[in-house]
Amino acid sequence: MCEWEHFTDSAPHMRALLARNEADKLPPFLLLAEPGMSAREQFACSELWTRDRLAASRIKRERLDFRFDLASREKIRVGYLSSDFHDHATALLLIEMLEAHDRAHFEVHAFSYGADDGKLMRGRIRSAVDVFHDLSAITDVDAACAIHQAGIDILVDLKGYTQGARTGILMLRPAPVQVNYLGYPGTLGAGICDYIITDPFVTPLASAADYSESFAYMPNSYQPRGRKGTIGPKPSRADVGLPETGFVFCCFNQAFKLTPDVFDSWCRLLGATTDSVLWLLRSEYAEGNLKGEALSRGIAGSRLVFAPDMGQEGHLGRLQLADLVLDTAPYGAHTTASDALWAGVPIVTNPGETFPSRVAGSLLRAVGLPELIACGEQDYFDIASSLAADPTRLETFKARLQQDRFTAPLFDVAAYTLALENLYETMWLRRVADLQPAAIWARTPRPHAF
Repeated sequence: MCEWEHFTDSAPHMRALLARNEADKLPPFLLLAEPGMSAREQFACSELWTRDRLAASRIKRERLDFRFDLASREKIRVGYLSSDFHDHATALLLIEMLEAHDRAHFEVHAFSYGADDGKLMRGRIRSAVDVFHDLSAITDVDAACAIHQAGIDILVDLKGYTQGARTGILMLRPAPVQVNYLGYPGTLGAGICDYIITDPFVTPLASAADYSESFAYMPNSYQPRGRKGTIGPKPSRADVGLPETGFVFCCFNQAFKLTPDVFDSWCRLLGATTDSVLWLLRSEYAEGNLKGEALSRGIAGSRLVFAPDMGQEGHLGRLQLADLVLDTAPYGAHTTASDALWAGVPIVTNPGETFPSRVAGSLLRAVGLPELIACGEQDYFDIASSLAADPTRLETFKARLQQDRFTAPLFDVAAYTLALENLYETMWLRRVADLQPAAIWARTPRPHAF
């Protein structure tokens, strides 16, 4: 809602809950967007959140007594677990990778506990996997049994602690290897997953102590993104409510990611850039508050333009009207960042130490624009303001994006999938050899000996 009058009270309250060791009081997702919270505190919160749940699941696990077949096989069975196998940001990122999986060496299952929205993405996902399982109407115990009966070797969770998650399935350990991937930018806590798919920028090796999972490193960015996403026609400025002239700063992140400090920087940019506007995603709860916050910083509320939610193709089309995308912190742009880059719009980011704050930086490195990764709040402002004042330099960045879209690692889904499969193979071979999870790096060629 962007009601910030008591914003600074939140972090001390969260830390007090952690200090009192009170389980069930502090959902881990909340810490991801809280300024000043360290990766170590996020880890402590996840451990606390799962402590009693894990203890409660132990009796069920012992009763289920799952045993695993680790014998040699022709294909590794990989199962993706999520409620988002429909028209959702996770599915949009994931779909081309699912379609690119090597069926000669992998059998791919989707385990869905979300609703069928009846849209094209649902059908596309069904076609992209070997077996689609609907778990929506059954209990966690029955879902875990279904996963185990399918003989899944590597269970990949795509939800973590985001809305609608069913981590209770993972706590029952229905697969010999369990992986935290894509849906939740942080650790799930001990006893949930063995590995987290990541990259060296998002989680440097020195941060390993802040995660219960071992790092499984992709060579470029951990985030998948293909090249089939259709960019709709570029509308006129009038069509989307933008003024005919003036610089367009843009951020389509959800309102919960906006903070007073970030908004301070944005209003400074508006003040320093004549006739500029800030294009934001519409939120019925936050819009009025943000206009008031702008006014209190000397910026007319009319310089904030709000865009309605819309389908992906049209959204990518309208994104082309933005001059520069501004990232948030400490919870930055993820899908919205790769959307902007695919549409040819540069993004400026200011990474911190936590996973959610570093994703846009990872994407910029994978698309060949590390110059747009700031080193602090002032550098963030300086980069953005200098680009707004220098159209020629900004156009150079845009031209590089347009030129490199079909060669940059960020959008090379075939190479990405090969690297991910290499990580799966390494995880599986370590498990067969009775080796504990440890940091691993994607390498080629793949062994193909299971």
